[in-house]
Amino acid sequence: MVKDAEVHAEEDKKRREEAEVRNQADTLVYQTDKLLKEQGDKISGDEKSAVEDKLADLRTALGGTDIEAIRNATDALMSASQSFTQKLYEAASAESAAAGGNPTDAGAASEPTDDDVVDAEIVDDEDQR
Repeated sequence: MVKDAEVHAEEDKKRREEAEVRNQADTLVYQTDKLLKEQGDKISGDEKSAVEDKLADLRTALGGTDIEAIRNATDALMSASQSFTQKLYEAASAESAAAGGNPTDAGAASEPTDDDVVDAEIVDDEDQR
């Protein structure tokens, strides 16, 4: 019975590893698709097509059962999309600088101030009866 558990533990470990690799790859596919749809027009054709090629490779790998191929395709897409997102960040920073703002302070204007804070004490009338 202990031997059975050891055999199944190894199988479970492999299945869990496969599930984790597939989940990571699926998430990357989803995020990259979303990024391309929302921001794809802001980047040059060559860079965009490189990301799209790696995305297609990962989708193909996900259709198979070779976990190592999925890992390699995930790494390749991550590298290609990292360059892509870096370009998008630089473009956003340049736009913000041209508009006179600082990209790291984008949300600062909408932060609440303490000017309207009222200090008060809650009194429970039932305790005084």
